[in-house]
Amino acid sequence: EMQVDELQRLLAGLDKERRTLVAEMKDGEAELARLRSVEGDKLAQQDRAAQLEKEVAMLREKIHHLDDMLKSQQRKVRQMIEQLQNSKTVIQAKDSVIQELKERVSYLEAENLEMHDRIEHLIEKQISRGGHSSRARSKSEYVSSKRLTGPKPLPLIRVVET
Repeated sequence: EMQVDELQRLLAGLDKERRTLVAEMKDGEAELARLRSVEGDKLAQQDRAAQLEKEVAMLREKIHHLDDMLKSQQRKVRQMIEQLQNSKTVIQAKDSVIQELKERVSYLEAENLEMHDRIEHLIEKQISRGGHSSRARSKSEYVSSKRLTGPKPLPLIRVVET
């Protein structure tokens, strides 16, 4: 944005310089016309007229060059604005994807927590029933069956002694 502001400031300066040069060119052309119409020393007038014609030609060339520079700077400003808009669009799209993924992660974490609770409940049922399984398990086989906590719920880890 700072570059855009700087380029716009430069464009304003170039435009001001162009107007000044156009005014100088018109003054030179007016003086040239006046010298051509005035009677007097033809040689001096011709020299002054030639000098003014050169100045007018040089000023026209400068104006043409400034016009080209102005157009180039305007293109650059437009491109920078487009890039900013495209970047904002990309960022918004990525933010949207990130939000979707966060929602999915939250949903899956809740589902995972529910599954852990179900597994714990089933393990407790098996322990309390005792004989319904093909081989009876004693409570000592389930030395550690706990959920590890951290930044994210981790899977249930069950250590079975054999």
